[in-house]
Amino acid sequence: MARLPRLCLPGIPQHIIQRGNNRQACFASQEDFSAYAHWLEESAKKNNVKIHAWVFMTNHVHLLVTPEAPHGISSMMQTLGRYYVRYFNYTYGRTGTLWEGRFKSCVIDADEYLLTCQRYIELNPVRAGMVESPGDYAWSSFKANGQGKRVRMWTPHRCYLELGRNGEERAESYRDLFNGHLDSALLTQIRDASNKGLALGNDRFKWEIEMLSGRRVRLMKRGPRPKTG
Repeated sequence: MARLPRLCLPGIPQHIIQRGNNRQACFASQEDFSAYAHWLEESAKKNNVKIHAWVFMTNHVHLLVTPEAPHGISSMMQTLGRYYVRYFNYTYGRTGTLWEGRFKSCVIDADEYLLTCQRYIELNPVRAGMVESPGDYAWSSFKANGQGKRVRMWTPHRCYLELGRNGEERAESYRDLFNGHLDSALLTQIRDASNKGLALGNDRFKWEIEMLSGRRVRLMKRGPRPKTG
């Protein structure tokens, strides 16, 4: 059966997860992280995709982006993958695939979930026990969103800009969001939507996405079990 084309609606943000094949490491040095960041920035610009948040873990990557053109995300990830895999294989004298099949993704209702998804992404190193605070991890967007540092590939989303009148106010308000914890039900909701290609939002948002795309973006409700005689 042919694969469905990627859901890519201009102006609608998406959460992307890209994992190493068999959960193997896809970054083995600081130079690897830098190379990936470089080609991510170049690929995003080339394909008109805005990057709002990211975290590069040892064996997987999370991105929060908004495409400005149809097929922008798929083209960005293909370009990024082509350059980075070539670099990684050459550097470590290996051949073959690096990533675990197709990347996972879900569309996001920005007004309700965008900042929550950013927190989820930037808290990955904390949940993994690698650091105590998201600001302690070098390869995430927290330095831009939460510390106000300039990062070339970062484009703040409208929801982030509404946190304050200037950069200092926004960063402070954003840090305040991290005082609370993401409960387990919300974590499950984000993971399920991303891994299953669903929509992260309320029922109205899901209905609107289905009308725009002609594709179901929510789980089917199970019907009653048939009676057995």
